[in-house]
Amino acid sequence: MAKQWYPVINYESCVSCGSCIEKCTHGVYDKEKAPEALVIYTDGCVDHCHGCGNLCPSGAITYYGDDTNWIPPNR
Repeated sequence: MAKQWYPVINYESCVSCGSCIEKCTHGVYDKEKAPEALVIYTDGCVDHCHGCGNLCPSGAITYYGDDTNWIPPNR
């Protein structure tokens, strides 16, 4: 798990579909607030995982600490 890698949500672009919450099994998102994407446990995020960002239909997820030149596919 990473301390300097976690998702950052652009709430202006987020459509609150909940796909990121469903994808993540590491407790990064607050399931009680679903489908709103609220990051609550940054230490749970897997270093260099782009799983939730790849699923985001609006490209609203980027990652703090990303050094891979990854671009959200739906942006």
